[in-house]
Amino acid sequence: FKHPDLPDSPDPEADARTRDSVNPLAWNQPEVHDVWRRWRALCEEYTAEDGEERLLVGEVSVPTAREHARYVRPDELHQAFFFDLLSAPWDPDAFRKVVSEAMQDIAGTGSTVTWVLNNHDQVRTVTRYGEPTPEGSGLGTARARAAALLMLALPGAAYIYQGEELGLPEVVDLPDDVLTDPIFHRTGSRARIRDGCRVPLPWSGQASPFGFTSGAESARPWLPQPEYFAEYATDRALADTRSFWHLYREGLQLRSALPQLGEGTLRWLDTPPGVLAFARGDGLVCAVNFGTAPTPSPVPGTPLLASGQCPPGVLAGSTAAWWITDPAGL
Repeated sequence: FKHPDLPDSPDPEADARTRDSVNPLAWNQPEVHDVWRRWRALCEEYTAEDGEERLLVGEVSVPTAREHARYVRPDELHQAFFFDLLSAPWDPDAFRKVVSEAMQDIAGTGSTVTWVLNNHDQVRTVTRYGEPTPEGSGLGTARARAAALLMLALPGAAYIYQGEELGLPEVVDLPDDVLTDPIFHRTGSRARIRDGCRVPLPWSGQASPFGFTSGAESARPWLPQPEYFAEYATDRALADTRSFWHLYREGLQLRSALPQLGEGTLRWLDTPPGVLAFARGDGLVCAVNFGTAPTPSPVPGTPLLASGQCPPGVLAGSTAAWWITDPAGL
């Protein structure tokens, strides 16, 4: 939608998340909400006809949680990706601020907060939270696993980007001549931010194309897969009970089975510096140690699920864990 007075456009401003240009005279205009209301009404008409529910999910990138909440009002989108968790630095105060604002502004509409940690526009968590090396880093891997358990413990919906469940790192050393991202070309080959998370997934085997495709040389993936992708292939992940894949599977199974998880609210718990913890429902506690040194756990005993080694009574560095405990003691 264009501004009704058709003023001259200001100089494009770089979007903090994508480094793409935005036009404030056409972006996020009030009229767009009428479009979503029409779409929502159409979905409900279809549901009334055949009894099958439809779900409208938006990719909404706006400055604040309060602005985001306008897109998921009861007569607009059912869900919209909330990117602030993805954008937050590895810091307990930053994560708490993002979650608190989302719960206050978005959940207050009656809609579901829709969490994401990765997507097709951003550096993968394993690399983003660690060191930008081709193989990622142990620190980034530990933090990405911890962030996954935190996200799965939050009220609302959680979306997983392809390859996140394998713990894939960002491919940071793609040659310039294979990059297809328009932002890379528009910025004079300066912004390498999106192709590295779009490299085709490794499914099986020891060499590219790792089961992603087969046949003639011309059928090879459009972006080259590095040799180290063999370590992350799905067949290997399924066979290793310590893998990202098994962590996600266990987290999702518990999320589905435990009444404390899913919809509802959370309550922040008092913790030492560097630790973030909250309680859900009838006695489920999620805690994340954002530091690298171990700290006493907020709940005694062995955790129900942990992103790394977590002895009873101790929360290891760069680790998240879930416990079930007596809510009266919290």
